Amino acid sequence: MNEHPTLPPSGPKAAAPVKPTRLQAIRGMNDILPDEAPLWELFEDTARRVFAQYGYRNIRVPIVESTALFVRGIGEYTDVVEKEMYTFEDKLNGESLTLRPEATAGIVRASIEHSLIYDRPQRVWTSGPMFRHERPQKGRYRQFHQMDAEALGFAGPDVDAEQIVMLARLWKALGLAGIELHINSIGNAGERAAHRQALVAHFERHADLLDADAQRRLHANPLRILDSKNPALQPMLAAAPKLIDFIEDDSRAHFEELQRLLTEAGLAYTIDARLVRGLDYYNRTVFEWIDASGTLGAQGTVAGGGRYDALFEILGGKPSFACGFAIGIERMILLLAALGAHCAPAPLAYVVHAGDAAGTLARRAAEAARDAGVAIVTNAGDGSMKAQMKRADASGAAYALIIGDDEARTGTVAIKPLRGGGEQFAVPAGELATRLAALTR
Repeated sequence: MNEHPTLPPSGPKAAAPVKPTRLQAIRGMNDILPDEAPLWELFEDTARRVFAQYGYRNIRVPIVESTALFVRGIGEYTDVVEKEMYTFEDKLNGESLTLRPEATAGIVRASIEHSLIYDRPQRVWTSGPMFRHERPQKGRYRQFHQMDAEALGFAGPDVDAEQIVMLARLWKALGLAGIELHINSIGNAGERAAHRQALVAHFERHADLLDADAQRRLHANPLRILDSKNPALQPMLAAAPKLIDFIEDDSRAHFEELQRLLTEAGLAYTIDARLVRGLDYYNRTVFEWIDASGTLGAQGTVAGGGRYDALFEILGGKPSFACGFAIGIERMILLLAALGAHCAPAPLAYVVHAGDAAGTLARRAAEAARDAGVAIVTNAGDGSMKAQMKRADASGAAYALIIGDDEARTGTVAIKPLRGGGEQFAVPAGELATRLAALTR
């Protein structure tokens, strides 16, 4: 019998521990896991290589900018500024800040601030996350990723064509077919003003057909009504005045030369009179590359851009010329996955070892192989040889390098093929790096 029973704690009854709430990623802001990342790396590496072939250099701008940058640059009455930006007050000084919804305004701000283009034009690219507060759907998320290329200080239309041709080269390098090019000209500010007047008159004649969103935009930004996906509006929108009919000689010559250059490059294209893009800073050339396979559903645009010659002045800089585009990386990943693209970063070999002497030899041999440029994974932690061989197979490695007591004593390494058959063989540890490097050729 226990003569010293445990006494209850004195004072109030102790509360039961509360299980912490399980935390999850915010809806529309997704993790990219190691098995998914290789496709991202494939796309990003390929794009960087293609952009470098055309002389584009990397620029990196902040994720957070002054809200005024996007209000002035993108347009106060665009969907992005009105409904989609993540805006907050800086607790330090009360300044209104915004997570960037796109990259072009930030690149132009940096170009003005650091006088990048006043000595010579610049071709630059950037990539990274953007943020828009909208309902997540396939290929369209609250945190999404873009790769941007911008040609700053070039009047075009040769640089407009160059960027379109560069994208065509990227699709070819990625093995993507069925991406169709749509182009249009939206002229200059005066030409758009004349078109705007005719557009408002057309919409006012059909005011009874306009939905609430179109009515709100009618006088603030009627051009955006053309972007409506409301099926009930489509016949009326199809009959609306077309901007291309209002452009004058200079803008028309620019557009005709763009078409000539694209034809010269062997690129097929469609002139889409309703293509206006969703941001106010565009002028003259606008273009989109659209997936025609149906893989992306309604979100078929994989890249889009155009000319934005007025943006430097809008943001307080000297007058300049510019043209650029953005690629939606999540949409590219969906296309690459549907294509069956695969770029798993499997090591060439996995080192299996048992015993202290074998471990020392394994680590020394692996480092020598890495010096020769070979990707090697060395087993870490405990595990029988059988368990380690299972890990070697799961790693995707082409070979298992086996070092046990016998190999440690003789200074050799056994090489066992894990893919496609073949006999196990042994080599002196000092020759391992050379033999493995030869296997990668």
